[in-house]
Amino acid sequence: MISTLFKSFKLTIAFCILFSVSYVFILWLFAQVASPNKGNAKVLELNGKVVGAANVGQNFTQDIYFWGRPSKAGDGYDASSSAGSNKGPSNEEYLAEVEARIDTFLVHHPYLKREEVPAEMVTASGSGLDPDISPKAAYAQVQRVAKARGLAADKVMALVNANVEGSLLGLFGPGKVNVLKLNIALEKANATK
Repeated sequence: MISTLFKSFKLTIAFCILFSVSYVFILWLFAQVASPNKGNAKVLELNGKVVGAANVGQNFTQDIYFWGRPSKAGDGYDASSSAGSNKGPSNEEYLAEVEARIDTFLVHHPYLKREEVPAEMVTASGSGLDPDISPKAAYAQVQRVAKARGLAADKVMALVNANVEGSLLGLFGPGKVNVLKLNIALEKANATK
């Protein structure tokens, strides 16, 4: 009986090592060979300084920047608290939160009507870390950003259009704009103004 228990214990330890250490090593090795950036996050730089990860949203609130989607993960877009709220459109607390976001958005975008506010600008994504917005959401912000930066609206619109990423193979998914990339392009455009 003791020898069987000891064999079971050794087998359990062996499988724990195999499936925890070896499995992670195999995934890491696969990422080094098959994935972009060797499995590391793609970081974006401005003037030689890392300003963020391309695939994680950032909290932009100043009028001189394009804003991304709200995050349920907090103001810092903290990946450790990434998750949706699981509150549906009939939840009064959720509706009040969305209404407050609409009101705030309209204060900064007085040229828009309430029904013109893009839904994604007042609702968080499922992960709460979405780095992208639709071209429509970016176009809605052009006037605000142009005025705050003292740039012509058509120049800012051209920057948005230059940063629109089409759907995968022209078939899968909608077009999108990476907010951090767009704001970096804005900073570069302002530097050459």
